[in-house]
Amino acid sequence: MNKDFQGKVVLVTGGSYGIGQATAIAFASRGATVVIADKVEDPQQQTLRQVQEAGAKGRFVKCDVSSEEQVVQLIRLIVETYGRLDFAYNNAGIEGEMASTDQCTERNFDTTIAINLKGVFLCMKHELIQMHKQGSGVIVNCSSVAGLKGFANLPAYTASKHGVIGLTKSAAIENAKKAIRINAVCPGVIHTPMIERATGGDPEKLAAYVAMEPIGRMGEPKEIAESVCWLCSDAASFVTGVALPVDGGFLM
Repeated sequence: MNKDFQGKVVLVTGGSYGIGQATAIAFASRGATVVIADKVEDPQQQTLRQVQEAGAKGRFVKCDVSSEEQVVQLIRLIVETYGRLDFAYNNAGIEGEMASTDQCTERNFDTTIAINLKGVFLCMKHELIQMHKQGSGVIVNCSSVAGLKGFANLPAYTASKHGVIGLTKSAAIENAKKAIRINAVCPGVIHTPMIERATGGDPEKLAAYVAMEPIGRMGEPKEIAESVCWLCSDAASFVTGVALPVDGGFLM
């Protein structure tokens, strides 16, 4: 693997499992120092272990991205430890509870928006403060195909992911001339713990998710990870403000 991110420092939120875990490992395989942040701490520290097995430096930091105080502490710790923050993948998110709009509870709406949308805002805010100081950086936010089309019975989740794209575009415009690029990835149906929770392992439900994908299968977390790494790389140096579907043709 090309060590094109040697000497770079990256933050991956929601890094304990799924897409976040795969992305942390992908950055490590390219030589980056990886800070894994998550509200849920994996007792086995599998992500950190695999980062280190890839020959990279890394650490885990417990952080609730919906808390500005905790996000401030997270960014401060990264800068005090490593001196800079080159890349950030704001991936932390939840699916919330399924319910029609008229049945969605205020609690579910508030919780989903707090993590999926406010959390991205808070992370971007404080990542950008640091990136302005150092004069460079790349941010990738995790939206979803649900940020690009409506989904029945997921009003809070869909609203949060549409909001992530709006935040991404606004921040990208603000920073376009400051050597800071900001984009979003929009995963389709990806084989993650979120899908496992949604299906409960039921073969019929799993088949229904697969049937949504024209490509004929679910995506793998590492396929989203590769897209995030590309958006952070010099190969994407002319790409900013984009909501990139990585969806197996779902939106077709």
